[in-house]
Amino acid sequence: MNPKTGEKQKAAFPFLKKLGGIVAPHFKNTANCVPEAIPIPAEVRLPMSMHTGKPAIPVAGIGDYVKVGQLIAKADGSVSSPVHASVSGTIKSIDNIDSITGEKSITITIASDGKQELWEGISPVKVSNRLEFLEAVKNSGVVGLGGGGYPTAAKLTLKESVKLDYILVNGAECEPFITSDTRTMIDDTGFLWEGVLLMKEYLEPENIIICIEDNKPEPIEKLKALCENADGISVHVLPSLYPQGERKVLVYNVTGRIVPEGGRLPDVGCVVINCSTVAVFARYIKTGIPLVSRCVTVDGSAVKNPKNVIAPVGAPVKELLNFCGVKDEVKKVILGGPMMGAAIPNLDLQIPIVKITSAVLAFSQEDAYVPEPGPCIKCGKCIYKCPMRLMPPNIENAFELKKPELLQKFKVNMCAECACCAFTCPAKRPLVQVMNLSKTMLWEYEKSLKEANK
Repeated sequence: MNPKTGEKQKAAFPFLKKLGGIVAPHFKNTANCVPEAIPIPAEVRLPMSMHTGKPAIPVAGIGDYVKVGQLIAKADGSVSSPVHASVSGTIKSIDNIDSITGEKSITITIASDGKQELWEGISPVKVSNRLEFLEAVKNSGVVGLGGGGYPTAAKLTLKESVKLDYILVNGAECEPFITSDTRTMIDDTGFLWEGVLLMKEYLEPENIIICIEDNKPEPIEKLKALCENADGISVHVLPSLYPQGERKVLVYNVTGRIVPEGGRLPDVGCVVINCSTVAVFARYIKTGIPLVSRCVTVDGSAVKNPKNVIAPVGAPVKELLNFCGVKDEVKKVILGGPMMGAAIPNLDLQIPIVKITSAVLAFSQEDAYVPEPGPCIKCGKCIYKCPMRLMPPNIENAFELKKPELLQKFKVNMCAECACCAFTCPAKRPLVQVMNLSKTMLWEYEKSLKEANK
């Protein structure tokens, strides 16, 4: 069946009319907090792997004096992203150090001089055609700021055969606590709108739809007003349901199209791009300033004064928490949202925020407690809530039995790792971790089959 005929699919299969998902607590405590700049930290750490794809390659050396916005690492190929100095100062070291994932990453450490001097080469960028636009997006250093981290220029570089029907600008921000995208839509509306117009001009989609959940009335009102006289650009208001912002879920709920297993969004004529990502490349084209800082939500039960803050990329997590204050002993810190973010493994608060860090969430003992999992009671709640219509218990059994062929049958690679299954499980089974490990098991199995057939 043609994946583009979403409405026909809904009519033929009534069960497709409603995707799974959960009503998660919002905890949008900082939605009305205008971002505040933190003091410039004494040093920043800039990993070369702040994105999906190949790490950036350092072009600056130890002892070099650099300024804000200066290129310090170039992209290594099309699926990579450059890195720019986020503070002015001297490069202190270039080391292979631990990242939040536990993997080593080449990291440039800059000792700040506190001056925040802009690099002299910064100037507005001339764009007059699609190739120049895509080159500007790449040079801005922007990646998927919703957490995916895929280099934006690579995402927007489509094959000639692709008919681009929809660009969906993702302002859903469905994760609890996080409001940094909301603030982008409120405070940087001008840059967001300019980015939308740039995509309309140079990518020539049939439609651009700005997708926002209904719990964000101010961005909806501001952007609807801009769309009134814009042909082919509109706002789509979504119900507040997690994981509304997951790209395949968003495509289905807005366009009715289904991305097939193993397929990509352009296969169904769609591209999904985060709203903050759009604002960043528009700002770069207008001012020449690349991605060197981030709006980050700082919240959680251990945080004294939850805020949105503006911080240099590479700033230590500790600096953001110090700025907002801590009221209880911190027992867990998550970078990103509580559903799909990553916990700092050893509470080393010197770990830096990176390009994709939308939030720093610090929790006290009560909220950091991880309950012991009980046996599966076959209630089926995880199946009902899964937005991808998978069967987590079957996948868990196949993983425990070490049966990768069953993982393939149960389509584990369709899992978005959104954690709806774990959230709703009364037995508190570690289903997200199982899904992740199952994908690895299946990948190794498929790799061994390919090698055996050579």
